[in-house]
Amino acid sequence: MISIPLFSTQQHSCSYLPNKMAQSAFVHPSVQMCTAIYAQLIAKGFRRSGDDVYTPTCSACSACIPVRVPIAEFKPNRNQRRCLSKNSHTEAIIKPAIFEQQHYDLYLRYQKSKHPDGDMQYTSAEDYTRFLSSTWCDTYFIEFTITGQLVAVSVIDRFDDALSAVYTFFDPDFSHYSLGVYAVLWQLNTAKHLNLEWLYLGYWITDCQKMNYKNQYQPLEMYRDEQWAR
Repeated sequence: MISIPLFSTQQHSCSYLPNKMAQSAFVHPSVQMCTAIYAQLIAKGFRRSGDDVYTPTCSACSACIPVRVPIAEFKPNRNQRRCLSKNSHTEAIIKPAIFEQQHYDLYLRYQKSKHPDGDMQYTSAEDYTRFLSSTWCDTYFIEFTITGQLVAVSVIDRFDDALSAVYTFFDPDFSHYSLGVYAVLWQLNTAKHLNLEWLYLGYWITDCQKMNYKNQYQPLEMYRDEQWAR
């Protein structure tokens, strides 16, 4: 792997665990990032937010564990099979990662419903685009529709050997379709169809409910001590 210069952020309040401080190491802006370089970094536990690539470096905490699913070995459990059946008529359209007003409107509705006390429901169109898309990564927006109505959007990155789940948001009125679960299952099925090896799911945090769901996709590989293991 090539040598990548990094810089560290100042400590700040953790977004996932209360009463914890967080710190990250970011790839230095002098690096001309591309999908190929990011493919090497994501295999080492890094993630991207927009064009920024980072990894947690908290001195007193190691709760953020990078995880991925080996595609060939994944088998849906009972609840996941039920979700697939429920969404048998849900259609997916693969689109380029560019701004669309209806996607943005849905994003704001989702944030207002899921995080009513947060600031993300007021995200500007520019910040929304900057957060989800990238100027250098092979990124796609997956549109999910039910009877022609937009109900969810899933953002994924594509590599030669893997997909990476970036973010999914959905219409709160269609929560009973378990669209967040369905989006991951769609990504797994698509990766299998493309003969890819892994689906990267980002960071798994045992004590954070909104991250702990990733343990439902088995088998799950975790990156610890600079190696992947079950």
